[in-house]
Parts: sequence; C-alpha cells; structure tokens
Amino acid sequence: MTTATLHMNLDEEGYLIEPGEWTEDAAQELAQRENIDLTPEHWDAIRFMREFYDEHQVAPDARFVIKYLNETSGADRNVLFRLFPYGYVKQACKIAGMKRPRAWSTG
Repeated sequence: MTTATLHMNLDEEGYLIEPGEWTEDAAQELAQRENIDLTPEHWDAIRFMREFYDEHQVAPDARFVIKYLNETSGADRNVLFRLFPYGYVKQACKIAGMKRPRAWSTG
C-alpha cells in the first residue's frame, strides 16, 4: 500500500499551523509520522476533540476526552496513555490537528 504525502502547513514541532486545514487524511498521515495505527478507539477520541474544538475554538483538556471515552465506551482513565503513549499533547493534539498548547493541564 502506498500513500501520497499530503501538503500540510506544520510548525517546527509538527503541529498544524491552522486547525481548520485538518482532515481525516491529515490525521492518518500525522498518526503515521507518530508510528500510530489509528483504531476505532483513536478515532472516537480524535472526533470528539475536533467537535469540541469546532464548538469552543480551543482544544479540550485531556480530562474532557477521558470523561467522554468513559461515558461512551467505559474506557478507564488511562485510555489516553494507551492510545497515545507519548502523551496527549505530543500525539493526540497533534493528530487531531490542534495547535500546540502553550501551557497545558493533562487532567
């Protein structure tokens, strides 16, 4: 399987500069760069993050994502660390097309 590389405007750390340019294809490529194979559980988290961003114009705090996953699938509080082993900000926010938060609580 070959995949075409998308043109994405990324900052020096690999985050999308403009979250509005995010697509699911972009998420696939960003995940590939992080060595993550996106599963349905990853997509649940990512789509929740995108919906939250669209509504509030800010990335959701990790605790909101954990609460959502717990309520919808019974996931425990460590779910984000299993899905995104290098961290919520480093991987989940990047793959979901969020700008890199300057200061962040991981909830």
